[in-house]
Amino acid sequence: MRYLKLYLFILTPLLFLIACKGDDDATPPAVFDDTPYVLIHGNLPTPDLPQDNQLTEQGVLLGKMLFYDKKLSKDLSQACADCHRQPDGFSDSTRFSLGVEELPGRRQAMPVFNMAWHSNEFFWDGRAPLLRDQALKPIQDPLEMNETLENVIAKLSAEQMYKNQFVRAFGDEDITEERMALAMEQFMLSIVSYDSKYDKFLAGDLELSESEERGRALFFQEYNPFFPDQSGADCAHCHGGANFENDRYMNNGLDADANLTDIGREEVSNDPTDKGKFKVPSLRNVQYTAPYMHDGRFQTLEQVVDHYNEGIQESATADPTVLNTKDTGLFLTDQDKEDLINFLKTLSDDTFLTNEEYKSPF
Repeated sequence: MRYLKLYLFILTPLLFLIACKGDDDATPPAVFDDTPYVLIHGNLPTPDLPQDNQLTEQGVLLGKMLFYDKKLSKDLSQACADCHRQPDGFSDSTRFSLGVEELPGRRQAMPVFNMAWHSNEFFWDGRAPLLRDQALKPIQDPLEMNETLENVIAKLSAEQMYKNQFVRAFGDEDITEERMALAMEQFMLSIVSYDSKYDKFLAGDLELSESEERGRALFFQEYNPFFPDQSGADCAHCHGGANFENDRYMNNGLDADANLTDIGREEVSNDPTDKGKFKVPSLRNVQYTAPYMHDGRFQTLEQVVDHYNEGIQESATADPTVLNTKDTGLFLTDQDKEDLINFLKTLSDDTFLTNEEYKSPF
C-alpha cells in the first residue's frame, strides 16, 4: 500500500502536466477573418473589383485551396490547376486538355491571370457573365471534371479543414456553391502579372535591345498598304492597353466561312454577326501560353505571326483590320518577324511564373 501511494503521488502531477499540455496544444476554433487582401499590381491601372465580393486574405486562401483540390472532380484525379498550370501562365501546354474520362475538351484552355482587368464575360465565347460563374462550369462539364456540385459540397463538408476555412472566409461552416464560386473568383482575381521586361522598360529601369525596340515599333505601328516601308504589324488594334487585349470578341480570319467548324460567340449570342468570333486574349506571357488560338492550332509564335502576315482567310464576320491585309499581307520581312517575336517575349513575367502566392497550399 505504501508503494501504491508513492506511485500515485508521482503519477498524478504527471497526468496533470500532460493534460495541461494538451490544452495548450489544442487547435483554437476557427473565427471569421475579413482582413482585406492587398492586391499588388505594379503600374497596371487600379482594377474595378466586384463590390459584392471584396478580396480578403481568407477568401483568397479558400479559393486557392479549391483551385488546387482534385476533390472537385468526379474521380479525384483532376483540379482546376491541372489545366491552368502556373509554369504555363495558368494555361495548358496541350492543345485540348483531357478530362477525367480521358475526353478532350472543345477548346484550348485560356490563361487565368489579370482577370481583374477583363471587364466582360469569360471563356472564349463569353458564356459566363462573371468570373464566379466561370469558376463552377468546368466542374460540371462532362468533358472536364464531370462532377456535380452537390457531390463536391458533400466531399468538402466531410473535412473539418474546409469547414474551418469557410468559417474564416464567410463566418460559418455552411458550404454552398455560391460561396465556392465567390472564393474561387477571389483567388483568380488575385493572380496578377505585372513585372515583365516591358513593364520595367516603361518604368525606366532598363532598355530594350535593338531588335526588341524594332519589334515594339512594329507592334504599335498601323498597317499601311500605300507605303509598305512605313507599314507596321498593327497588333495593338486588338491587343492594346496595359493588359494587351481589348475585351472584345473578334474573328481574326482563321478560317473561310465554309470551313468554320466552331461558331464561337454566335453559340451564346445567337447573332449571326458573331460567327467565328472569340474573346481576344492578353498577350502578356504569350511566350509561355502555347499553343495558340481558341483551338490551339498554332504551336509557335512564328506560326502566329505567319498567319497574320500571309494567312488571313476570307470570312463575312472577320474584323476589317485583319481582312484588309488578306491580299497584300503585312509586308513583314524575316527580320521583322524575328524583331516582333523578340518584343512579344518582353511581355513575359518570370516572377509571376514562380510566385509562391499562387502555388498550391497543400
